Amino acid sequence: MSAATSEELLALYDNAPLNTRYWVTFAIMCGVFVLDFFDFFLIAFVMSQIGPEWKLTYGQGALILYGAGLGAIAGAIIWGALGDRFGRKVQTATGTIICAISAGCIGLLPTGAWIMLAILRFFVGFGLAAGVTPALTIVVEQTPTRWRTGMTSFFVVFASVGTLLASFTSAILLHAFGWRGVAMTGFVALIVGVLVWVFVPESVRWLAAKGRFVEARDEAARQLGLSRDKVPLPTIVPVTQPRGSLTELYHKPALFWQTVLIWGGSASAAYGYYLWGPTIVAMALGVTPAQAAGYFIYVAGSGVVGKIIVSMIAPAMGRRTLGIVFGFIGTFCLASAGYFNGVLVDGVPLFIVLIAASAFFVEGGFSNLAPYTVEQYGVRLGSRSSGLGQAANGVGKIIGPLALALLAGSSNVIAPQATAAAVFPAFVLLAVLMLLVALAYVFLGVETHGRPIAQGHEELA
Repeated sequence: MSAATSEELLALYDNAPLNTRYWVTFAIMCGVFVLDFFDFFLIAFVMSQIGPEWKLTYGQGALILYGAGLGAIAGAIIWGALGDRFGRKVQTATGTIICAISAGCIGLLPTGAWIMLAILRFFVGFGLAAGVTPALTIVVEQTPTRWRTGMTSFFVVFASVGTLLASFTSAILLHAFGWRGVAMTGFVALIVGVLVWVFVPESVRWLAAKGRFVEARDEAARQLGLSRDKVPLPTIVPVTQPRGSLTELYHKPALFWQTVLIWGGSASAAYGYYLWGPTIVAMALGVTPAQAAGYFIYVAGSGVVGKIIVSMIAPAMGRRTLGIVFGFIGTFCLASAGYFNGVLVDGVPLFIVLIAASAFFVEGGFSNLAPYTVEQYGVRLGSRSSGLGQAANGVGKIIGPLALALLAGSSNVIAPQATAAAVFPAFVLLAVLMLLVALAYVFLGVETHGRPIAQGHEELA
């Protein structure tokens, strides 16, 4: 390039060390994931008190719970597009601030204002997806290739940390401060939104793809600890720059459908076993729902461990191979859980053991597939591709309960009641969804480990 294209600049930037500047950005982005998911899942515990206190009907509860999911789909798509057009940093900060204000304001609602609660929950979901979609993209783009597979997989673990933090906070504070006090802890995410605005640099790769070469050169110099004159300044502006059109995602149909299948299939499977699992355990053991829910602490823990292990083994296995292996083993575990749903081994339900194994592979797979989507699409479509994945994730969480409700013959699409006859076919369905995930990796995936992220414009020009 000399001073002609952005290739030399990005090659130099890709050799940057994981220095203090990188770790500050990484830590703040982890805070985005933790506190945005904290705000999103806090409602599960707040609703346990609001429901009886406000005498909410089934339909009202459904609107409140599904509203956040619909908001997340909208936020992922809209902010994903804006992230490619206007940059990752601003969209991460504004999305997190929307999530924080919406979650915290729930604690200020007058008693019985369920419509306003549903609206706020929509914007909590919107803000969550609007924040984490470009946050994931910027971490993928700012991590040097030699570290990217492991570091970006580990980054996804912090979504689970946010969910666990919501559980612990509610357990500790609900009795002392009531649901309003717990809800207002949602405002804490404002802090991390401001930190993003002040301390997180814009993605050098995105700046180069937009032709903003002076800013890209200056930021690369800061990251490398070099003077500006030691870093090449590109001069040829890309013909096709990152824009906001969602239709461009379909320029690569195989990649589009792979993204939809691996995100949607994994989400449907995970939401399915969390939805039905406690009811099946209660039926098999004759225990209370609360006791059955206690077993699922092990399931949730297994999912977190799976994500951590993936971040350790992904650099050795590669993205595509890991996705194939985890997809097929997850399929086997889910089918086996359905088949052995009533079996006890020394008083321990085999169903729980197999569901915990399923969680290890299904949820662990999210640490692999989330950055994988951005890596495949490249910088030009990076934020939009992340938004497509998050949207498919949200749709999967809706399709899961709807499909299981129809299969069980239940009219309750929020929490369909399991019957002994419906358990095995239901888990065969979940296994088929994970099989689609594995096959998508086999036939539609390419390996990204060890390969620099493409800018994207050279492929679409």
